[in-house]
Amino acid sequence: MGICKDRTVIITGAGAGLGRAYALALGAAGANVIVNDIRAEAAQAVVDEIVAAGGQALASSEDITRLTTAQKIVDAAVARFGEVHAVVNNAGVLRDRMFISLSEEDWDEVMRVHLKGHFCLANVLAKRWRDQSKAGVKLDTRIINTSSGAGLAGSVGQSNYSAAKGGIATLTLVQAAELKRYGVTANALAPSARTAMTLQGMPDMVKPPSDGSFDFWDPANVAATVVWLVSTLSSHVTGRMFELGGGKISVCDGWRPGPLRDKGARWEPAELTAVIDQLIAEGVPPQKVYGS
Repeated sequence: MGICKDRTVIITGAGAGLGRAYALALGAAGANVIVNDIRAEAAQAVVDEIVAAGGQALASSEDITRLTTAQKIVDAAVARFGEVHAVVNNAGVLRDRMFISLSEEDWDEVMRVHLKGHFCLANVLAKRWRDQSKAGVKLDTRIINTSSGAGLAGSVGQSNYSAAKGGIATLTLVQAAELKRYGVTANALAPSARTAMTLQGMPDMVKPPSDGSFDFWDPANVAATVVWLVSTLSSHVTGRMFELGGGKISVCDGWRPGPLRDKGARWEPAELTAVIDQLIAEGVPPQKVYGS
């Protein structure tokens, strides 16, 4: 019996790459999987794989960036499987440019798909779960978001993507704090894997090894943690960021106050050079921006 037996999960961007790997792994673990992708044929192909392996799945191509269509995804899942226990917000796009070269459209499209796409389904589900909790239903439900190393440290040529992914990281913290009372956990991933986006940005690095050695960039490597997060085994973990890749797993340490000086009065601007230089020297150096 799989650890996600009878758990119903919605996965966005699940027609390929990481989303497909999550869908297949969750199907194998006994979950009912709603495979959402704007490419209806790709979504159905993944559903067919899950069903052929003995699992349960439903295809969806509804828009995740509008509340009305997000509601349709949830309604379809409930109609088919009776309930939704988790959402894996995975869908994303790239519009890579150096900051100066970004257009307004480049900025808006990345924010729409990543940030608003993370908002809509989670918002619809959180309202459902809150109402159930207030009615006395004991819940064990999940929001699993997707950030990125670019969201944690920044990435040259990806200021829009980095800003969106950084926003998702802090969104997860707020969701975890606000929704815990209803039996909802919220965690996020910063995965390293072979996807359409990484193949576009760094194809030589992420290609499969030709010598049969361990494939670090295989999306299936990340899927194990997603299966665990969807399962009831993870009910005690919330508000965490997991950086994943190959066989590596790290629980990230987020922003927190560093070294401190308190004058007890207003600082004069001319005083600050020595003070700030000393605080920087005492602190932990920040992780370098990718590509810098």
